[in-house]
Amino acid sequence: MERKARFRVIVTIVLILALVGAYGAQLFKLQSQATQEPGSYTYRTVVQAARGPILDRNGNVLVTNRASYNIQLNRVILLNADAPNQRLLELGELCESLGADYADHLPISKTTPYTYTLDELDSNWQNNFRKFLSAYSLDPDMSPQTLMKELQKIFGIPSDWTDHQKRLVTGLRYELALLAVEGTGLESYTLLADADTDTLSAIMELATPGLNVQTSTVRSHNTEYAAHILGYLGTMWADEYQSTYKDLGYPMNATVGKSGIELAFEPELHGTDGTKVTTVNEDGEVLDEYWAVEPEAGDCVMLTIDINLQAAAEEALEKIILDLRENGLSSSSSSDGKGKGQDAEGGALVAIDIKTGEVLACASYPTYSLETFYEDYATLSEDPYKPYYNRALQAPMPPGSTFKMVTSIAAIDSAGIGRFYEIDDLGKYTYFETYQPECLIYTNTGTTHGVINIMQALSVSCNYYFYEVGRRTGITAIDNVAKQLGLGEPTGVEIGESIGYRANAETKAEVHKDNPDLAGWYDADTIAAAIGQSENRFTPMQLAVYTASLANQGTRYKATFLKRIVSSDYTETLVENEPVVANNYTFSDEAMAAVEDGMRLAVTEGTASTYLKNYDVAVCAKTGTPEHGSTGSAHGAFVCYAPMDDPQIAITVYVEKGAQGGNLAQAAVAVMDEYFKAAPTDDLPGETVVG
Repeated sequence: MERKARFRVIVTIVLILALVGAYGAQLFKLQSQATQEPGSYTYRTVVQAARGPILDRNGNVLVTNRASYNIQLNRVILLNADAPNQRLLELGELCESLGADYADHLPISKTTPYTYTLDELDSNWQNNFRKFLSAYSLDPDMSPQTLMKELQKIFGIPSDWTDHQKRLVTGLRYELALLAVEGTGLESYTLLADADTDTLSAIMELATPGLNVQTSTVRSHNTEYAAHILGYLGTMWADEYQSTYKDLGYPMNATVGKSGIELAFEPELHGTDGTKVTTVNEDGEVLDEYWAVEPEAGDCVMLTIDINLQAAAEEALEKIILDLRENGLSSSSSSDGKGKGQDAEGGALVAIDIKTGEVLACASYPTYSLETFYEDYATLSEDPYKPYYNRALQAPMPPGSTFKMVTSIAAIDSAGIGRFYEIDDLGKYTYFETYQPECLIYTNTGTTHGVINIMQALSVSCNYYFYEVGRRTGITAIDNVAKQLGLGEPTGVEIGESIGYRANAETKAEVHKDNPDLAGWYDADTIAAAIGQSENRFTPMQLAVYTASLANQGTRYKATFLKRIVSSDYTETLVENEPVVANNYTFSDEAMAAVEDGMRLAVTEGTASTYLKNYDVAVCAKTGTPEHGSTGSAHGAFVCYAPMDDPQIAITVYVEKGAQGGNLAQAAVAVMDEYFKAAPTDDLPGETVVG
C-alpha cells in the first residue's frame, strides 16, 4: 500500500512538471538529442494547441481550459513487447474494474450474440471501419460473428479465452490496427481521455509497454448561461474534414467547434497545433523528445454579450414561461388552459445596443448545460420543448401587432395618410364581401376603439385601423419598409440564423407552390400582412434589429456578437469590431413622430402599460398577439426601446403560445433593471398629446 501511495505521489508530481513544460514558451527536449540506437523507434505526435478563451464585453472569462491527462498507447512498442494480447487483457480488465470508459470503436456489440453497431458511430469512425475491412481484405457483407472469428485469427487471440475476454482485446487490437491503415488520419490511440488522477495512477502502475500520458486541455465553462451562444465542441465529421479542415492542416480526429461562437470563430480559437517528436528504445524508454513545431495557443475572443444582462434575460424568460404553464393569464378564459398561455412552449429574448448593433443578451428557453452536454444529449434531444433549438436566431414566427410600425411608416410616407388622420373603428371590417375580419376588442367584448388616429391605434393595437390603412397603402410599400428595416433580411450575426420571410406575392407563391389554388395574392392578404399576419415570419433577433432601426429613424446596424479579438498573451488587439451600417433608410420626421408617440402611448396608457407605466426610464413599446395555424394559445410578442429621448437599448421578447404580448414586458423590465442600474434614472416625459 505504501509503495502504491508513493507511486501515486510520484505520478502526480511528474504530471505537474509535464504540464508546466508542455505550456512553456520555449522549445524543449527531455534529453539531449541522441544518436539513433539499434532497435529504437521515432514517432511524431500532433498536439492540439490550447484553445483560446471566450470573454464577455466586460472581460469576464466565460469559457477557458483546464488541464487534462490523456492516456495513450503506442502501437509499435506494445506489439514488439512480450505477450501483447495478455498485456492488453490486463489493461482492459483494469479499466473495467475502475469504471473507466476506454475508447473502443469496433462496431460490434460487446456481448453475444454479436450484432453490428455501426449506426452508433459518427461518420469518421464508420469510414475508418470500411477502410479497415478493405485494408485487411475482409468481406463487408460477412456477419458480425464471422468477422469476430476472422479478427481473432488476425490478432492471434487465444481460443480458450472467454467471449468477453476475446471481445475486449479484439476491440483494443482493432484500435491499434487502425493506426496503420492508410487514410484514417489517425496518429495515436487515446485509451482514456481526461482521466482523473486516481485512474491515471492505477493504470500507469500497471506498466504496460507503450503506455504514456499526454497533457492536454479541455473546455471549462465559468458560466451556466449563454449555452446557445457559446456553443460546444466535438470531433469533426468526415465531410467537415474534407470540405473545411483538411486544407487547414487539422488532423482527422481533431476537436472543433460544432455550434455557436466555438464554431463561428473556430480558426481564431483553435490556434496552431504542435508536433512532438519522440524516440524510444525497444523497452519503451524515452531516448529523446522535442517539439518539431511548437503549439501556439488560440486567440482570445471577446463578445458583445454582458453576462449579467444575459443572466437577467434567461432568468426572466424562464420565470415567465414557467409561470404561464402553471397559472396562465387571469385575463384570458379557457376551460382547458388553452388560450390562457398554460400551453406555453418556449421563447427568446434579445437585447441590442441601438447605437452599434452589438448584441447585449440573447436568450433562448429552454436551455441546456454546456458542462454536461454529451451526458444530457440523449434525454434532452427527446424533450418536446427542444432545449437545443436556438429560438432567438432560428425560429421565424409571425410578428403580429409588433409589425404595425412598418404599416404606419408606409402609410404616412407612401399613402399620404397623416399621423392625425382618424378612422372610426366599427368592429367588423366589411370592405370585402368574402373576408370580414374583426378587431380583437370587438370579438372579445362587442365594443370598439371608436374614432382614433394612427398613434392611438398603435397604443391600443387596433386591427381595424390597420386593415384600412394597409389596404390603402398596398403591399408593395409595406413590404419595402419591412425590408429596409431588416425584417426578412440577414441580421449579420456570426452564428447561423434563419432569414425568415416577408408577406408578399412572391413569398406566398413560394410557400404554396404545391397548391396553386392557394398561391395567389389578394387584397385580403394585404390587410392580414398589415397587422403582422399572412406569411410574415421573423426571428426574435430580426425583431430586435427592426426595433433598433425604428429608434434610429431607419438606420440599421449589422448585428454582431464580436467585440474584439486579442492575442493569446493579451498584448495585442488583432481585430477591433467597429459598428457597421447595414442599411441607411431614413423615413420622414412625421412617421418617426407617429411611431415614437404611438409606442410611448402604449406604455403610458395602452397595451404595454401594466409593467411599464411607472418605470423610471421612459420606454417606447409595442405588444403583439400573433395568431398561428395550430391549436392552443396565441403567441406573445413584445418589442421596446429606451430611453425615449436617447435610445440605447432595444429588446424583443417572444413566447410561443404565450397568449399575449403585454405580459412579456416584465421580462424586458428585468433586463432594463440590470442595464440601467448604474445609470441615473430619466425623467418620464409628459403625456403625448394626440389630436
